[in-house]
Amino acid sequence: MYKDKIWYLKRFNLFENFKQEEMDSLDKLVVESEIKKKQPIYLQGDPSEVLYFLKKGRVKITRLDESGKEITLTLLEPGEIFGELGMFSEAPRESNAVTMEDTRLCMVRRKDFEKMMADRSDLSLKITKLMGLRLRQFETKLDELLFRDVPSRLARLLIRLLSRHRKQTPQGSCIHIKLSQQELANLIGATREMTSSVLNSFKREGLIEIEHKYIYVLKQTELEKMAN
Repeated sequence: MYKDKIWYLKRFNLFENFKQEEMDSLDKLVVESEIKKKQPIYLQGDPSEVLYFLKKGRVKITRLDESGKEITLTLLEPGEIFGELGMFSEAPRESNAVTMEDTRLCMVRRKDFEKMMADRSDLSLKITKLMGLRLRQFETKLDELLFRDVPSRLARLLIRLLSRHRKQTPQGSCIHIKLSQQELANLIGATREMTSSVLNSFKREGLIEIEHKYIYVLKQTELEKMAN
């Protein structure tokens, strides 16, 4: 278990320059946890006390709007870090983190991570860059919700998903991740009914095909034009 955990954490660029003794010290601070599908990791209003490393499974980061509708801010895959926005603030969580499938996490308490950052200036710089990247992603999401219509938002989402989950098949480029229409709707801040209508429109135009919840992009260039 020790070697497996250290090998995994060493893959993160946060720790790529750590010496063996520093990794040994890190191992004493890291706790592993397994969480079942569709269970909360943390909720809005919870204390920001832990930094998470996603080892297995998928996690969605969500918020509720003023009407109580869920908006999915991002989907996380193995190898990603989350909860970092609480590293420099004692403010409570502003979002929810929920597992989409059975998940395994490595966790470090904020106070322990703060001590590591005090000893390693490069670690502090890297986590700051990560926070900046996350904030830019949220700004992009806000821009889309405010200034783009549903077809444009859905096209942009499909292009992003394709870049991360492309699988070439005889039918074309497959987005190799299963998402329900409600999950797609939450990712673009739309209703399930509107999302279904736009998907059907994309199908009629020959842009995509859907089989067993997998989306096949048939005309990527045309979809990119719609996204932009």
